Amino acid sequence: MRHRKFTFKIGRTASHRRALLQNAACSLIKEERIVTTVTKAKQIRRLAERMITLGKQGTLHARRRAIALLRQPDVVGHLFRDLAARYEGRNGGYTRIIRVGTRRGDAADMCILEFLPKAGQEAAPAGTDGTPAEAKAVTQGTADKPEGKS
Repeated sequence: MRHRKFTFKIGRTASHRRALLQNAACSLIKEERIVTTVTKAKQIRRLAERMITLGKQGTLHARRRAIALLRQPDVVGHLFRDLAARYEGRNGGYTRIIRVGTRRGDAADMCILEFLPKAGQEAAPAGTDGTPAEAKAVTQGTADKPEGKS
């Protein structure tokens, strides 16, 4: 029985899932915005928010824990230097998920996972000029689908 299990297996073995989440979290920290499926985004969000919390601690032990989880020291440097300072006054909720439609090939629910902007800044909402080209392609791809069998 699956009762009260919290892990999304996302169709992968444990090692493949761990590697996927590490790489996706590193991409999110580097780029600050990625396009992925909603299920993956919910898992990546958990890891990314934990990493921001480690970055805010700023200790050597926290830095070593982040390197052990992400395995990319340059990404950890960006995390501790830039992102931790950005969210100094915020207690959690550093990311948001913006749903953008379905993927053309398999109709998977797609979304943009991004870090929230600073308190003074406001990022462009999805679908405007601030959106990456991939998100535009995903949203435009849904309009081309036929409704049913012809």
